[in-house]
Amino acid sequence: MTDVIETPAPATTGTDETWWRQASVYQIYPRSFADANGDGIGDLRGVTERVPYLASLGIEAVWLSPFYPSALADGGYDVDDYRDVDPKLGTLEDFDAMVEALHGAGIRVIVDIVPNHTSDRHEWFREALASPKGSAARDRYVFRDGTGPDGADAPADWISIFGGPAWTAVGDGQWYLHSFAKEQPDLNWSNREVRDDFLHTLRFWSDRGVDGFRIDVAHGLAKDLGDVLPTWAELSAMPKDGTHPLWDRDDVHEIYAEWRKVFDEYTPARTAVAEAWVAADRRARYASAEGLGQAFNFDLLEADFDAGSFRSIIEFNLGLAEQSGSSTTWVFSNHDVVRHATRYALPPRSGDAEHAPSTDKQGSAWLLAGGSQDALDRDLGLRRAKAATLLELALPGSAYLYQGEELGLQEVGDIPDADRQDPAFFRNPGVDVGRDGCRVPLPWTRSGSSFGFGDGGSHLPQPEWFGESSVEAEDSDPESTLNLYRKALGLRGQLQSEEHLEWLETGRDDVLAFRRPNGWTSVTVFGDEPYQLPSGELLLASAPVAAGALSGVGTAWLRS
Repeated sequence: MTDVIETPAPATTGTDETWWRQASVYQIYPRSFADANGDGIGDLRGVTERVPYLASLGIEAVWLSPFYPSALADGGYDVDDYRDVDPKLGTLEDFDAMVEALHGAGIRVIVDIVPNHTSDRHEWFREALASPKGSAARDRYVFRDGTGPDGADAPADWISIFGGPAWTAVGDGQWYLHSFAKEQPDLNWSNREVRDDFLHTLRFWSDRGVDGFRIDVAHGLAKDLGDVLPTWAELSAMPKDGTHPLWDRDDVHEIYAEWRKVFDEYTPARTAVAEAWVAADRRARYASAEGLGQAFNFDLLEADFDAGSFRSIIEFNLGLAEQSGSSTTWVFSNHDVVRHATRYALPPRSGDAEHAPSTDKQGSAWLLAGGSQDALDRDLGLRRAKAATLLELALPGSAYLYQGEELGLQEVGDIPDADRQDPAFFRNPGVDVGRDGCRVPLPWTRSGSSFGFGDGGSHLPQPEWFGESSVEAEDSDPESTLNLYRKALGLRGQLQSEEHLEWLETGRDDVLAFRRPNGWTSVTVFGDEPYQLPSGELLLASAPVAAGALSGVGTAWLRS
């Protein structure tokens, strides 16, 4: 293999208004990244201390999952105060020092905003509980009278995203809506005070140097419940065409138009990316220049490792990006899903070819069966994951990477029940074991009580096999997954060009090849048989290349 560079060139923060269009963004789940004070929980000083590592990857930005004060009813997505730092994670001064260190290394900062709901410990919700029916305090949330005698029954039979009832009684005949856990009461975005407070929050963090925002549940803010609530069956059957009472309403974009005016007050303008689980043909509105500017595309994350599926998804989403004037996003792993090295290692369908895609592509059945590593083809899963990531990094648009995937980490599927933290596990016993397996603290060293995560252990148990995938174990190995990511991200920064591609004929259904406008070519073999590469300088490959042929399950980059 011939490498153009040995180490990645650093990104620059500058004033480039379009930096986000083809950025490589690294997601940090702060409580599981690095623990500087030894209390078992990752913190902001831990991020600051690891800035040299982040710079060595060659990323343009980091996205931090919530670091706000929280009881952790939902891993930090239950926010007590949107304009402060959880004391367990540090202080606002620690946040400022982290931003300064990251900017000094040429890395921009994106933070998570959780606008659909607060925590039940937020000062507004405490005030609402202490206030009477019809009060201004309750109008900030979605309260409804119960049914039956004295309002003893829920206003409707709705089910929350995490399972169980979506309404909780407050003891005076009224109930509040929580689309997620009961500790996450939904806000009323028809209330002007709610809208103004979030504009204040966006300016608060922008003034502290934040470059952009990831918007949690971006499709859920606007609601129109009416006087008579539908049943759950009626609600579930309603069309998702912009008129649904709860999700993806057309009027949510009025909120984001106001946000855009705030973003544009800054130079460079602040960016945003929507987490919007909506029909693909409705995603473009969230990514418009008048709104958030970009939206997550989870299509590859949900796809089988299959050439035809990948090509269809890529073509469709590049078309959507052109329609919206935005750039598309690509992602394979994040804090909510089974790591893609594990999804790609799951057993094939019964009766299919040896390496056929699994019907359990999201890993839920594997987790429910105990999540044993013995049930995985780890080598195949990692080869597929590396091939998919190199393909992702060659595509036009932004690539979002999740902490630990650069180490080839597998999902920790066999966490003891007593150690689990995710509310999905507690609210759906026997149905959903939750998302803790991808949130296990990172291994930095080969050994130690927490593999270098911190001196005080880790808040989720780490398996013994973590040491072999630690940063220490991979750092000096030129063939490691870590160094493949470093080389790929460095090359990506050098090779990036106009936001389109040209498909190349390969003569095989299991091989995808495309060329970017500057002669950068990516070839991915999804099957087991080697493929003769086109002519050009070999820049990087995730699998062996012999006599000009890329072995099965691999991606190669070439330059003509």
